Amino acid sequence: MKKIEAIIRPEKMGAVKDALSARGMLGMTVTHVNGRGRQKGIALQWRAGEYRVDFLPKVKIEIVIADEECQAALDIICQAARTGREGDGMIFVLPVENALRVRTSDNGETCLTAK
Repeated sequence: MKKIEAIIRPEKMGAVKDALSARGMLGMTVTHVNGRGRQKGIALQWRAGEYRVDFLPKVKIEIVIADEECQAALDIICQAARTGREGDGMIFVLPVENALRVRTSDNGETCLTAK
């Protein structure tokens, strides 16, 4: 199993969710986060002059998925989240040793399927 952590633009969340759902990848956790990368924030104008916003709002999507579905999920997320501009985000893939469904005590990949 793999855990995908995708940090994307907030306005792309709906497109990513819909694209994953269309492929039957329904389970995900979404967190609203702030961060910065190569984009290094943005400069904004206000009455008193220009000021910098260093940490920009992003959305972090976490998905635990079977190994054989991982590449398809990565492709879907990349395609749905891409604008072609700096700040589109990052995706991290981590190994998952085990998963356990609390309600039924199913563990491993069996708990990733709907029941």
